[in-house]
Amino acid sequence: MCGIQMKWKQPFYDDAEPIRLREPLAEFLGAIGEGEEFIFSYTDVVKLAGHSCPAVSGAYKITEKALKALYGNEPPIRGEISVMVLGNVDGGANGPISQVISLITGAAPETGFKGLGQRFGRKDKLIFDERNEKPNTFIFTRDDNKKSVKITYHPELLPQDERMGNLFTKCIVETATKKQQEEFKSVWQARVKAVLFEEIKGLFEVEAINK
Repeated sequence: MCGIQMKWKQPFYDDAEPIRLREPLAEFLGAIGEGEEFIFSYTDVVKLAGHSCPAVSGAYKITEKALKALYGNEPPIRGEISVMVLGNVDGGANGPISQVISLITGAAPETGFKGLGQRFGRKDKLIFDERNEKPNTFIFTRDDNKKSVKITYHPELLPQDERMGNLFTKCIVETATKKQQEEFKSVWQARVKAVLFEEIKGLFEVEAINK
């Protein structure tokens, strides 16, 4: 260990439940020992996105809920999961959300790893279904048994703080005072926290799909 750790402004990030998976490719190539786990924390996806918002926290929870629905008490298998986004890559926050899903599940678009022989492929396991668009809806499928689950995220249920619009505008045009900047950050991160810990009922729908 190099002993260097990031200092996060929001302590609640560390309270989010980590997501644990097996990663057969990492085992095969010796990155981890046999039977060891890949562990993703919420801060990992914040690093990927470069920020924390309701889309990023929503993506983390979408993936967490999908894996629990598909695998129950079994360890999920990274790289053996396919994901369909109902909509195009530019629809809503589909792009950033799909990046988080890809990081955790290993499912990748056309830029993904082709595999070794007939094993470990991740390419084209993350696809966008532009013909069947439904906002914030994602279908996860296990490659081994084809069990599927549909997760729908409802960020529109998050309460709107009346201060947000004015504070955001002042911050983005750089006229906000230091106090207003801190107030904006507090209001913004309260929404992130509400998603991570499901402080609002009905944020996520989980539906098993029979194929």
